[in-house]
Amino acid sequence: MSQDKSTTELRKGRLGVLGIVFFVVAASAPLVGMTGAVPVAMLAGNLAGTPGSYLFVGISLLLFSVGFSAMSSKVTNAGAFFAYVGRGLGRPMAVGSAFASIVGYVTIQLAIYGFFGGLLQGQMSQYGINLDWYLWALIGWVLVTALSLLSVDVGAWVLGGLMILELLSLTVTGVAMMVNGGPEGIDIGASFSPDAIFAGGFVGGAGIALAFAFASFIGFEATAIYGEESKNPKRDVPRATYWAIGIITALFALVSLAMVTGMGHSHVADYVVANSADSTGAPLTNPAGVLFSLADHYVGHWIVDVMSWLIVSSLFAGLLAFQNAAGRYFFALGRGRVLPVSVGTTNKRGAPQIGVLIVSVLALVVILAFKFANLQPIANLFFWMSAITAIAISLVEILVSLAVIRYFLKHPGENVFKVLVAPVLAIISMVLGLYLLMSRFALLAGLAPDGVDPSTADSSWKISTLGWVLMLSPFIALVIGIVWSIINKKDDSKLTDDILS
Repeated sequence: MSQDKSTTELRKGRLGVLGIVFFVVAASAPLVGMTGAVPVAMLAGNLAGTPGSYLFVGISLLLFSVGFSAMSSKVTNAGAFFAYVGRGLGRPMAVGSAFASIVGYVTIQLAIYGFFGGLLQGQMSQYGINLDWYLWALIGWVLVTALSLLSVDVGAWVLGGLMILELLSLTVTGVAMMVNGGPEGIDIGASFSPDAIFAGGFVGGAGIALAFAFASFIGFEATAIYGEESKNPKRDVPRATYWAIGIITALFALVSLAMVTGMGHSHVADYVVANSADSTGAPLTNPAGVLFSLADHYVGHWIVDVMSWLIVSSLFAGLLAFQNAAGRYFFALGRGRVLPVSVGTTNKRGAPQIGVLIVSVLALVVILAFKFANLQPIANLFFWMSAITAIAISLVEILVSLAVIRYFLKHPGENVFKVLVAPVLAIISMVLGLYLLMSRFALLAGLAPDGVDPSTADSSWKISTLGWVLMLSPFIALVIGIVWSIINKKDDSKLTDDILS
């Protein structure tokens, strides 16, 4: 029996360019990145050259987006990445990349649940509300699940409001530091010259900073997932992609430059060590203290209070964004008959209800498993899962660029730079990025073997047994997907089709 069209299609025309950008920039959680990743990238990486690392990665991903956007003009499908891979590399690789992508989107949401719960546990205890981290995570879980079952434009407005406040707080702080000039003034060369960016080499400081920068951009590629629900997908998806990468790049590069200016480019290491320690005195145990101390000094303590709550809202925005992204991936796999057809259905509001519920159930199981295993919400759940995500998404981005090249070689007529030169350059930079992420997985995930300091140059590829298993999980998912595609012979014409054609 055929299913009614209204229950097997996402609601069209709900999102414009701005709405898609809200989802994508929210997913990158810039305030979380500025307080968490940037101080680590500075101290363990290339110090004052960190802003240049973010600019380098942003340019690399813009090159990726040239080919990505060219493909988005040919295919509109909630499967996005795996639909593009299928068009260029065939059905088995499409399903394999879909499985790897799901690993990426599910693990990043799990990571954020850990950070969200752990942060609220500490923050709310100051007000005499003492709940364990997993209870705060479950409160967020209920809200995220409920909002994800509403129409997508409701979620976009929620994310938009939270994102605007987040960007305003970073802008105010960054401008204050730049206007003041800090102890040594603004020094562009200290942050953006090649010598600064690549200080320490790829196996040392530069490699560590670039690995953290690549990880900070996770989520921008989700623009194409919302193509079916956009007002004009052939136009809106490319524009939203460029806007999202531009905003994220400018934000990380300029605000981190402002942080370097506020500290003084020759004093970055000392400042980060002094202001990122917890009560034990160990550096980088409280990386948020770096931005908070700068904001306190250059703006006032009031903005620190605001930022501490905006980090919570930033995490919630990320939860909502990745819940929507992962739910739509499951939906597209169900519609393409890779998963049971019931997964490819929507509710009356046009939301992919079964996909959303699958993501929620997975999150619930993992949250409870980490709680009952007495694992830590940030040191374990957040760092382990976010490191997996970085590997998974980078892997799939490389496959997408390969697919773009192969597809347009078989269907010539497009601009050579868009479909050949830019994707080739993107592959080179992203293979480098994947290598750096994998070689520094012990630092990203906190899974170095006993006796190994993962922040040193000679610790590259020194990873614990659990670390190897987690790091290779996206590749394992890719292989499982390829095998499943070969075994599963059902009609999957909607897997890689242009749904709007």
